[in-house]
Amino acid sequence: MASGVGRADGMPRHRGGRHAAPRKPSRDDAAIPSDDREASPDDTRISADGARDRRLTTANGHRRAQTLGGALGLTTIGTLIPGTGFLAAGRRRLGIVVLSIAAVLFIATAWIGLTRRRELLHLAVDPNQLRLLGVGLVLALLAWVTVIVTTHRMVRPLTLTGIQRFVSAAFVGLLCLAVAAPFALGARYAYIQSDLINTIFGEEESATTPVVDSENPWGDDNRVNVMLLGGDGSVHREGIRTDSVIVASIDTVTGDTVLFSLPRNLEEVPFPKGTPLHKEYPDGFTGEGSELEWMLNAIYRNVPAAHPGILGKSDNEGADALKLGVSGALGIDVDYYVLVNLDGFKELVDAMGGVTVNINEPIPIGGNTDLGTPPEDYLDPGPDQHLDGFEALWYSRGRYGLDDYNRMERQRCMMDAIIDEANPTNMIRRYTSIAAATKEILRTDIPQEMLGNFVDLALEIKDAKVRSVVFRYTYDLDSSDPNFFNPGDPDYEWMHETVQKAIDDEGGKMKKKKQDKLAPDAEDACAYNPVS
Repeated sequence: MASGVGRADGMPRHRGGRHAAPRKPSRDDAAIPSDDREASPDDTRISADGARDRRLTTANGHRRAQTLGGALGLTTIGTLIPGTGFLAAGRRRLGIVVLSIAAVLFIATAWIGLTRRRELLHLAVDPNQLRLLGVGLVLALLAWVTVIVTTHRMVRPLTLTGIQRFVSAAFVGLLCLAVAAPFALGARYAYIQSDLINTIFGEEESATTPVVDSENPWGDDNRVNVMLLGGDGSVHREGIRTDSVIVASIDTVTGDTVLFSLPRNLEEVPFPKGTPLHKEYPDGFTGEGSELEWMLNAIYRNVPAAHPGILGKSDNEGADALKLGVSGALGIDVDYYVLVNLDGFKELVDAMGGVTVNINEPIPIGGNTDLGTPPEDYLDPGPDQHLDGFEALWYSRGRYGLDDYNRMERQRCMMDAIIDEANPTNMIRRYTSIAAATKEILRTDIPQEMLGNFVDLALEIKDAKVRSVVFRYTYDLDSSDPNFFNPGDPDYEWMHETVQKAIDDEGGKMKKKKQDKLAPDAEDACAYNPVS
């Protein structure tokens, strides 16, 4: 029989594999794109019971899921553990590289988060590093999204219906969005924080800040003294009155802190000897005219107006003048100031979602004692009262029928309440609005390069003793008592001695003495002790 005898279907029969006729293309082949045509039905592995294996092995050793569900499952695993999807697809070398990089980054991030809290806080106050962090997060996001999309393209079946392709694309899109959300949020917060630091700590020129270096940031002193001011207008407006003056004296080694509260109506405030203001006011801050223009709360406004440029180059002459006045009154050097606009304070409280305080007696909303104008309303007494911004403002400022000293104590309690609300969860949820409000109400001369040092100090303060000294009129004592204090005729030598004793009293032994009238425990002052 001749070798070319044909078959019944008319096709010639060839014995050698080399001369075998090519297989006729099927419809399924035509449906497969040329770049994906890696396998034929003959490549599908058949299990012992005749069922098809879940994955399809291609001619070059790569594997694909046979079902859409299998592909989506592999894509999900490859998203949670980058690189595993490549391994499942038979891309062993690529999978090992991606998996190794992901493991190193995960371990490094966990290690930094658990053991390098101080460095993270330093990062949070460094605008340059924050911007780099934002760029790094964006690049990491792009890399992860690329891994997700590439993984799915490698493991998806070669043939999908139109609906399956839509489901596939939607599922991968959702995975990418889930990954993108935390990265995008982190990058956004990094840029917001960088802008916040640059806005508030914008290298304000001061005539009174100490000269320090990075190796010895606190100079030769073992304490740093920060003046906290509450003003009645915009922090960038000249002519505001500083009705709240508190100095935080912080031990730079232990973090132990004493808060000194001064009444706004303190008179004849002395300026330190050797300063230009002492030459102008050798008998203290006083002069002709209304006594209201010669009290502590008028220094910020009146000194720059009367003696512009007297202290040298300064972006905030009022703050520099007040720092010197408070230094003279307390007998300690005030290093830095932080000014809070009380009118905008309510916006910050609202941004934080409110604050919680104890209210021991009705607090007036509005009203004017001098004019006899009654309050519009009152904040009701009670423990753990949650206040919105408007209510928190009047908790801090309400004075009708009360005195300045009562208000000074409430302002310190409000500071504690804000610190309590500044927990990580609340800050993350509300950070954008908090940062926006903070930029409008804060001003300071703390140099940007000192922020890392203050971060270290804040970590110490958290576990340290915090005590208070409130210089208030002692109604129940007469002028012959050594603890008598009258802001209209203050004994500054006695004030200096009281300040020094409070600073030296590391163990809090003064608390049982008569000075307790001037140095009540901050926590006790803010506890719920209703006034009958």
